[in-house]
Amino acid sequence: MPYDPDSQVSGFRVVTQDGSQIADAFASGLCVVDGNINVDDAVVDMSDATSAGLFDLNSHEVLYAKNIHERLAPASLTKLMTAVVALKYGNPDDVITATENVNITESGAVLCGLKEGDRLTLNQALHALLIKSANDAAVAIAEHIGGSVEQFAEMMNEEARAIGATNSHFVNPHGLTADDHYVTAYDMYLIFNEAIQYSQVNEIIRMTSYETVYYDKNGNEKQLSIQNSNQYLSGNYKPPDQVSVVGGKTGTTSAAGNCLVLLAKDTAGNPYIAVILRSKERGILYTEMTDLLDEIG
Repeated sequence: MPYDPDSQVSGFRVVTQDGSQIADAFASGLCVVDGNINVDDAVVDMSDATSAGLFDLNSHEVLYAKNIHERLAPASLTKLMTAVVALKYGNPDDVITATENVNITESGAVLCGLKEGDRLTLNQALHALLIKSANDAAVAIAEHIGGSVEQFAEMMNEEARAIGATNSHFVNPHGLTADDHYVTAYDMYLIFNEAIQYSQVNEIIRMTSYETVYYDKNGNEKQLSIQNSNQYLSGNYKPPDQVSVVGGKTGTTSAAGNCLVLLAKDTAGNPYIAVILRSKERGILYTEMTDLLDEIG
């Protein structure tokens, strides 16, 4: 049963009178938590992170939770919702033509160098979006799928509601700081859990680098060579011995601090999602994430 914020039965198990048919509740296959869990655990030091959560995808148990329903700026974690909407309504082979709106001038904004008239596939744009965290790629995707950034943001909000991420609100596809643009750590778990249902996302988040060729408005080739900003994939940080990091998404702005969501597995191959929002520094973020992943037994 999909989540319906206006329904009185979405959160329950519905059975026919004779018991022959059962509609599972929306949350039956998800981790559910109301408050903090294990925040006093001395092993996990989250003193420099505003919000964090660790979710066991097989048992649906929440292993750690700190302020996971607090609304915070998500930075580029936003791009996971962008990918979900793009793959739901688009085709990876779609050809995108960039408009003048890909010319983002905000200081510090990560770009892949798109110019007006450039042509690339949705698949190429998704790689730039999730590996490079390219904000110009996010705009190109949004305009291709939604017709405008504003309309695409409405599609993002509609999809967020559909998967139960009702404490989140998006006004752009990239996560650059904007009023009324926020998520919660719990909603990021829901969004990432939805994103990894798409094989393209599962493939892209594992990649350490990516190279491709696209075309400018005159048909000339343009090279794109990008590296993943995930410091576990680059080898700059190591997860605990009993954990392997599959991939994830990074995000950093002055308003959001340092953010990270990961898909990880234990030695038996069981999957987990770990989320940290608004950590003070990148180095501290990865130290905190390693401590959090160490909660996986």
